[in-house]
Amino acid sequence: MSFPTQRMRRMRRTEGLRNLVRENRFSASDFIFPMFAVPGSGIKEEIKAIPGNYHFSVDRLVDEAKAVYDLGIPAVLLFGVPEKKDDAASGAYDPEGISQQAIRAVKRALPDLIVISDVCLCEYTPHGHCGILKNGYVENDSTLRLIEKVTISHAEAGVDIVAPAAMMDGQIGVMRRVLDETGYSETAILAYSAKFASKLYDPFFKHGTNSAVSFGDKKSHQMDYANANEAMREIALDIEEGADIVMIKPAMFYLDLVARAKDQFNLPLAVYNVSGEYAMIKSAAELNRINEKEIAKEVLTSFKRAGADLIISYFAKDVATILGA
Repeated sequence: MSFPTQRMRRMRRTEGLRNLVRENRFSASDFIFPMFAVPGSGIKEEIKAIPGNYHFSVDRLVDEAKAVYDLGIPAVLLFGVPEKKDDAASGAYDPEGISQQAIRAVKRALPDLIVISDVCLCEYTPHGHCGILKNGYVENDSTLRLIEKVTISHAEAGVDIVAPAAMMDGQIGVMRRVLDETGYSETAILAYSAKFASKLYDPFFKHGTNSAVSFGDKKSHQMDYANANEAMREIALDIEEGADIVMIKPAMFYLDLVARAKDQFNLPLAVYNVSGEYAMIKSAAELNRINEKEIAKEVLTSFKRAGADLIISYFAKDVATILGA
């Protein structure tokens, strides 16, 4: 019997050997943890469609942010869930809006925690669409004017990074311009560069931010999930307009694009492990179909292997706890 000249199993024999040659690793410092702020006080209510994640009033949000920071997670992504909505999305740029209150409170309590804010209008409109509607269609340029106002209100509140989710043409350029013109040139932009029109967002919109669309869909501005070259064009445009970090959303079904973007662009690359991806794993684990802890680690490793530098995930806190154990 002839023997293999290369014995690949040699370095798989023990856990120590496997760790020694492991090519990709993630740590708590790679994570960004999404958080949801609501009006009121003393509130901590689980979001049933995103189990283990909560609606927090600002006072309880600060306590949770401290727990996140103590786990070694460097950043949170804040979403505001307002009490009132209107067609002008006025709560989105109100200096005393829920997002602005949350930003100020967290930065006051934890100045070293990186606070990223969602800059979108869908949470603040009664119809759930991402901007100003005309005949049922989201108007791009009038929406940009409101995005400017939201951006400045968040910068004034002390946010570190603004993250525009609306997928409006030119949104990064107008945000970069208005930040620079108003003295906030150090405020960074995390661009939702390739955000696809996905049903994987449903738990987030229906239960996380209570902003499911009342009619139609978001396919006129979010990307067709069949398109890959277009995603690269979107990323290139955002970089040209001044993005500091680019992102692909969702993550699990789009690893081919993560790998392409990592190869093609020399900029920090984020992925958003979205609510539907999280909920699928949680649901399967509750049915004892899979091992949640091991699957979460495998999924997060796949993001790093594909080239992601930063991972926004609802698993972040749980996995960071495991890593620190």
